Amino acid sequence: MRTSPPASGGTGSTTPAGAAPIPVSAIPAVNVASVPQRSPLRYPGGKTWLIPHIRHWLKAIEPRPKLLVEPFAGGGIVSLTAVMEGLVDRCLMVELDRDVAAFWHAALRHGPELCEMVQGFRPTREAVDALSRQAPANVLEHGFRTLVLNRTRRGGILAPGASLIRSGECGMGLASRWYPGTLADRLSAIIDNAHLIEFSEGDGMALPKDMPAGAVLFVDPPYSAGGKRAGQRLYAHHEIDHARLFALLADADTDFLLTYDNTDEIRALVRKSGFKAVQVEMKTTHHARISELVISRRPVFVD
Repeated sequence: MRTSPPASGGTGSTTPAGAAPIPVSAIPAVNVASVPQRSPLRYPGGKTWLIPHIRHWLKAIEPRPKLLVEPFAGGGIVSLTAVMEGLVDRCLMVELDRDVAAFWHAALRHGPELCEMVQGFRPTREAVDALSRQAPANVLEHGFRTLVLNRTRRGGILAPGASLIRSGECGMGLASRWYPGTLADRLSAIIDNAHLIEFSEGDGMALPKDMPAGAVLFVDPPYSAGGKRAGQRLYAHHEIDHARLFALLADADTDFLLTYDNTDEIRALVRKSGFKAVQVEMKTTHHARISELVISRRPVFVD
């Protein structure tokens, strides 16, 4: 088992005397480019890099999970992977952001029409500006608007004040993240699996105490612990009561995986709750290594 040196969170993190060091996952970090991209959304804070760990976690659960619940769904990469790779019977995605929710409603209810809109759109600045000012007439138009803005704004950020891509990849500007054929293929895969995917627009903190038998939770809340302000810039809904979330998970009789920044506040909540934490490394497309905490009820990803 590898263990980590004292982490350096945003508040001058130190490991308290007597506290066990947090182990590092034994599963090697992978480059996100090597993981199948199943979501049409470019979601800030998305968990594509965690997919090898998600596979390991779900495959180790006996009997096979019947339901994966993702209460802060965002781009939905974990739910989509779990369903499309047959790791669970079905999934429930929950998302509070009305723009993101509109996309999932459109993709699951009006997938073929959304595919046609994607393939017929050319992301010029004039077209994107016009779409951003236009009030959607229905959920299909709203979902399409969300997808266009997500794919043409820097970092996929949908929060107010986000700016459009400028030069983009190879100087392609707004079109550098708009791949109509690829997006249509991803939407088609969602359409094919729509009968296994349930979506609910609502607050991820409203977790039922009694989950259905055979359910597991993947929880990826906005990171704002320890004075972090990135959530405010990235998401329309970024305020979260971290202590309450830990208490909800402690009360739920359900296997879960919870992701967080490695901060003093979160490590203290891990200790207080009696949960287990492991550091998981990712490699960005530029080969930089970034580490986050993965928290669970039982030890995972360690030898």
